[in-house]
Amino acid sequence: MIGLGEERVPEGEAEAVARVEADLRREFDRANPAGTRGPARRDQHSKAHGCVAAEFTVRPDLPPELRRGLFREPGATYPAWVRFSSSSPEMRPDTVRDAHGMSIKLLGVPGAQGGGGVGSQDFVLANSRVFFVRSAADYVRFLDAMFGGRLPRFFFNGLNPLRWRLRELVNLLVATRQPVANPLQTQYWSQTASLFGEGMAAKFSARPADLPAARDRVPQGGGPDFLREAIARTLDAGEARFDFLVQLQADPVAMPVEDPTVRWSERLSPFRPVATLRIPPQRFDTPERDEFAEHLTFTPWHGLPEHRPLGSANRVRRRAYELISALRHERNGVPEREPSGADDEFPRHLFAAARLREETAVRAEGGAHRGERAA
Repeated sequence: MIGLGEERVPEGEAEAVARVEADLRREFDRANPAGTRGPARRDQHSKAHGCVAAEFTVRPDLPPELRRGLFREPGATYPAWVRFSSSSPEMRPDTVRDAHGMSIKLLGVPGAQGGGGVGSQDFVLANSRVFFVRSAADYVRFLDAMFGGRLPRFFFNGLNPLRWRLRELVNLLVATRQPVANPLQTQYWSQTASLFGEGMAAKFSARPADLPAARDRVPQGGGPDFLREAIARTLDAGEARFDFLVQLQADPVAMPVEDPTVRWSERLSPFRPVATLRIPPQRFDTPERDEFAEHLTFTPWHGLPEHRPLGSANRVRRRAYELISALRHERNGVPEREPSGADDEFPRHLFAAARLREETAVRAEGGAHRGERAA
């Protein structure tokens, strides 16, 4: 019987991971031949809609079972970089529907394992609850079909319907067909599981807070970068907030860690808020910020050991993320490094200004209430 947070590594997984690595390296060389102009980009989520500075604060009222790892200290606050993106490897216009991502990098996390020895905790999220590949072995088959221009063969494998991957197909269609009008008004999920302290597994989600009554709609005849424009418009008007949520694994069979194509039941275990991600008003759509974001590396494997990624899909992602990051940084002539949050790149003044505005608003509201009582 499998237990909570327990992994089962299938036979042949190491060989499958090696195959994935070889396929990705070969495709990278094909897409980025030596001597070509322009940056070598990520193999997935190449188009960024924006990279913004944020603060991540652990809620002060967490019950004991949620005070684990990163969330052990109530009120702990970390500077963060957040990158919003589309999943395609191509730089397509936003009018083409696609899956979307939100990658969060918390800086200066004690005990976290990041690039270059700098402690960072990354969360890599997407705007759908489940993944469309269940294991390293299936990832090999998916890449073979995709790179060979025969993607339908991955889902309809032969004439026997019992071998078809219908759930994976539905998951992919759901992920890529959802209309997204504003990345700051979209919920994101980790899709795969991670440890949540010893003997516990969890999935994560970021849900927009304080949404306006009239949410944005996909514009008719919108421009190629309307999602970037939506983020800029929102942050020109004020700050954006996300509730960061955790869903604890309650049943190791019904909520498996080795099959991310299965949606974990929110009836068995609902998502619970554990932190707040605050994005203050800011100007992010500059060449300097775009260049900085292009060189960042996000991977679920940057983080605390208490939140180590679980399952076959995550084990193959580890090598895939490391490989693509190393290849593109080498091809671009830029060293791989993790921002520390203590350098000049992080705009801490944004948060001081936001707190000053909040304090001013609270004092003004308090004065108005005192005036009402006096009257």
